[in-house]
Amino acid sequence: MHDDARCKLMHQQENHPAKLRVSFGRGLLLLLALLVTFAAQAQQNGATAPADSVPWHNAKKATLYSAVLPGLGQAYNRKYWKIPVIYAGFGALAYFITTNTRNYQDFRTAYNIVYTNDTTAFAGNELVVKYNANLTQLQEGRNYYRRNTELSWIIAGVLYLLQIVDASVDANLYNFDVSDDVSLQFTPVHDNYLFSSRPAVGLTLRYKL
Repeated sequence: MHDDARCKLMHQQENHPAKLRVSFGRGLLLLLALLVTFAAQAQQNGATAPADSVPWHNAKKATLYSAVLPGLGQAYNRKYWKIPVIYAGFGALAYFITTNTRNYQDFRTAYNIVYTNDTTAFAGNELVVKYNANLTQLQEGRNYYRRNTELSWIIAGVLYLLQIVDASVDANLYNFDVSDDVSLQFTPVHDNYLFSSRPAVGLTLRYKL
C-alpha cells in the first residue's frame, strides 16, 4: 500500500517540471498574443488618428535648444541643411578672432618695446625691425587688429542670436497651414446698393473646414 502511494507521488513529481514548462509556454504565447494585439491596435489608432492629434511643434524648445547649442534648434525643426551653414560661419569667425588677436598681441608687444625704449629688445622683435621702431605705425597696427578682434566677436554674437531667432521662427511656422484648404482670390462682385449696379473688384477669402 505504501509502495503504491510512493510510486504515485514520484510520478507526480516527475511530471511537475513538465507541467511547469507547459504552463510557462502557454503564458509566453498568451503574452505574445497580447503584445501583437496591442501593437496592431496602436498602429490602427495611429493610422486613423485625426490631424489635430499631432503634437504641436514647441517653439520654446527650439529656442532653448539653439541657445544651449547652436544648430540644435535647427535639428529639432528638421532643417538639417542650416547646421553646416551655421558652423561654417562660426568657423570663419573663429579663424578671424584667432588671427586678429594674435596680430594685436604682436603689435602691442612691439609698441610697448618702442614706447619704453627697450633697445635691448629691438633686434629681437620682428615688427620693431620691420617698421623701423616707428611708434605711430606700431600704434596704428595695434589699434587696427584690436578693432578687428572686437568686431569679429560682435559678429559672432550676432550670428549666435540670429540662429536662435531662426530656430524660433521656423518652429512657429512649422505647423503653418499652406495647403489648398486656404486660398485668396480676386473675383468680380456686383452690389446694387454699394456700387450703384456697377461691377467692381472684390477680395474673397475661401477656406475649408
